[in-house]
Amino acid sequence: MTEQQRVVRELVGAHGRTFAEEAGITLKDTPQPLYRLLVLALLLSARIRGSVAIDAARELHKAGLRDPRRMAAADWQERVDALGRGGYRRYDERTATQLGDGAELLTERWGGDLRRMRKEADGDVAELRRLLREIPGMGPAGADIFLREAQPVWPEVAPYMDRKALDGAERLGLPKDADRLVKLAGNTQPAVLAAALVRASLNKEVAEDSLRRAA
Repeated sequence: MTEQQRVVRELVGAHGRTFAEEAGITLKDTPQPLYRLLVLALLLSARIRGSVAIDAARELHKAGLRDPRRMAAADWQERVDALGRGGYRRYDERTATQLGDGAELLTERWGGDLRRMRKEADGDVAELRRLLREIPGMGPAGADIFLREAQPVWPEVAPYMDRKALDGAERLGLPKDADRLVKLAGNTQPAVLAAALVRASLNKEVAEDSLRRAA
């Protein structure tokens, strides 16, 4: 086993959990979990702690706002309150509006089913990323987070390593190339590897601990 393989093994062993899993989303290629992932990606893309975004996603789910129809039908204040309970206060009002507008667009254009968006993209990942960005509040970072996490159920996207994941790879002295990273990780799912690399990018201690354990 090479030094880089040991680094990946230690990183994934300690931090190999997708953000969807952390938010309590059992990811399947069905409308509701895909929509919950979309909401999570939007929340995570803001300049706010990941743990707060995950808590906010959980609170929206607890409030019953787990599909586009319910999200669009909810009162604006209901969305604000759910976000607030998750600690997502800095962006709560703007995000509540974006969630409502996005749910309406998703319902009107794709029948509330992200699989229809996937079908429209017809295997073109760049086109899928562009379509995701049409959702209010979904900028480049949000689209990247969604695609990074959706890899297990949308395999045509894999291997998808966004800028944050590649920044984590660089911090660990690993190649900034998706195919080479996946090869180093062996049987580890690309989404799991990407999530671990993102954590190394966001937290210097995660990277340092992985390097120390691999030495």
